Order: sequence, then structure tokens, then C-alpha cells
Amino acid sequence: MEIRAAVTFEQSGEFKIEPVQLSDPNDHEVLVRIVAAGICHTDMAARDQHLPVPLPSVLGHEGAGVVEKVGANVTKVKPGDHVALSWMCCGACPSCLAGQDPYCENFLPLNFGGARPDGTTTMKQGDQVIHGNFFGQSVFAEYALAEERNTVKVPKDVPIEILGPMGCGIQTGAGAVINALKARPGTSIAIFGVGPVGMSAVLAAVVCGCTKIIAVDLSPERLKVAEELGATHVVNPGQVDAVEAIRALTGGGPNYSLECVGNPAVLRQAVDVLPLLGVCGVLGVVPPGTEVTLDNFLIMNGRTVRGIIEGDAIPDLFIPKLIDLYRQGRFPFDRMITFYPFEEINKAVEDMEKGRVIKPVLMIGS
Repeated sequence: MEIRAAVTFEQSGEFKIEPVQLSDPNDHEVLVRIVAAGICHTDMAARDQHLPVPLPSVLGHEGAGVVEKVGANVTKVKPGDHVALSWMCCGACPSCLAGQDPYCENFLPLNFGGARPDGTTTMKQGDQVIHGNFFGQSVFAEYALAEERNTVKVPKDVPIEILGPMGCGIQTGAGAVINALKARPGTSIAIFGVGPVGMSAVLAAVVCGCTKIIAVDLSPERLKVAEELGATHVVNPGQVDAVEAIRALTGGGPNYSLECVGNPAVLRQAVDVLPLLGVCGVLGVVPPGTEVTLDNFLIMNGRTVRGIIEGDAIPDLFIPKLIDLYRQGRFPFDRMITFYPFEEINKAVEDMEKGRVIKPVLMIGS
């Protein structure tokens, strides 16, 4: 079928909305009419080739929409169901079999390989292959093919246009606090970088009952929003020594810290601020090969540094929990969202990269 899609033709190039041909779903695939798609910094990392994605490609990995058609072996969803799309895993490697899907041994080829697991591609423009299957979806388009495995059925009484970011950024930040750190009531946390991932972590820290929630960012506007969403303190590292300020606020350092920026210098701060037995979660996306220097003495004295992928979440289980919290008014993630028409995708990207908005979401269909 012919669809409109935002194609990335060259490294760091603008998105161009053009007609492409999309394949029919195979036996395990779901054809989704995309209503809305969040824009994530990982999309930009792929566009800029910091991640090994073949070009030309259709990116986008925070899609929400309506099921149009399902393959012969699909049982999880049916046409007319509302769905949010998440990342892909193989379901068969040791990590997946152990219930640790985000650490799938085949994560890179399945999510960044630009093709189905069997190597076939799903889109073309004339005789030219347009790579799809970005995170098993490629939702900067009117329609997308997802695997049954990364399709999550969602309730119809929640606005579908807000649910796309659930599939990556929202569950990454929230899951880091709830699933990975397992933050306990009465504890303290410092969140370095309050973009959509860090802001979701703020919301989750409130849900977990953390009593000191410190948002760290260079943007006064984002710090203001973080306070509105539940941060008890804010720190601007452009104005004060962030490590010293956080230690003072917590009486020696927070129980947990999160690095949500993808900057080795910020990671160093997030580790340096920890007290004995403190835990730092690393969420920020960096190019492969990026190195960081840490104080080994701090690490050997009981501190933990651990990477966290997709919030240690199982999307079929975790996304419905976050939606329930939203319904109860306890997880107002929609306050981060700014909507844009599909045709304004490049403006939405610019606004995100310049810090004018927290979470841009493209309105693609209805």
C-alpha cells in the first residue's frame, strides 16, 4: 500500500515527507494506522548516525494508533484495537527467557537493523529500498508494521494521541525508578536532566514516595515544570556546584541518582554525589565507544553504577500500570506533551533540540 512517511535520506538531514510503498503484514505482524508519534532523542541519534541505522530510513519509535490488519498467526490484538508500540526483543535468548527483555542479546539488530528479523525490508520508493523496522515499528508514517511481540493493547477510554511516548521515553524514565532502582518511600533521588525521560522519573519518584526529589538541569523552564510535577528541590549546575548543592540538600548525598543526559561529565557528577551504598542509574544515550572517568575509590566503597535499558520494563505489563496511574491522576505525563501536525516534523525536532518543548508529539492520523 502507498503511504506518506517522513524519510531520512542522509546523515543529519531534514525529514522529508514523501510517498513510499509499505508491505502487507506477514504472519506475525500487525498493520497499525498511526494516530500520533512521539519524537525522541534516540531518533535524532539515528538520524545523525550516532547509532548504526542504515539510510535511507523511516524512523520513529513511540507510536500509538489503531490496528487495521493482523497477520495469520497474531492473537494478541485484532482490527479496531487501540495500541501503543514499543521496542523489539527476540523472546528466545537467555536474557529474554529470564524475563529481562530489555537486555535481549539481539536488541541492536532487531531495533536498529532496518529490516525484519529475516532480513527482508518493508518499504520502498520505486526501486529504492527505504529501511523500516526502526524499533520494530518506524512510526514517522501514516501506517506502520509492528511485530505482535512489540504491540501493546491499550484501553480506548484514554486519549490515544498521548500514549505513543509510553512505548519508550515515558516507560524508560518511570521504569528506571520503579523497576530498576525500586525506590522506597522516604528515600532521596537526584535526577540529572529533566527532559521527557528525567521528567518521567520525577513523576515515578512521586509515585514511589521519595521525600527528596532533586531535579538537575540547565534550563530554568524545565526546572519549573519539574517542580510543578513533584520535584521537591531544583538545582541549576550553571549557577552552583551541583554535587555540593545536592549533598547539602540531602545531608551527604541521595540514595539514588539518574543520569538522563548522555554526557560523561554529567555521569561523573551523578556518581560523585552518591553516599555509601548509593546507586546511580545510567539512562542517557551515547555513541558506542564513549568513555567515562570515575573515581574508583568511590565505586569500591559500596556505590553502584548500572546501565538501565527501557526502564527494565516488560511493556505489556508496565504500560497498563502507568495508564492506571494516569487515570488516577497520579502520573500526569501528558503535561509534558506539545502536539505538532505531521507536516511540521522538522519544526518539532528543532523545538525539542533547542529545549523549547519537553516531549513533541506528531499528530499523524485520526
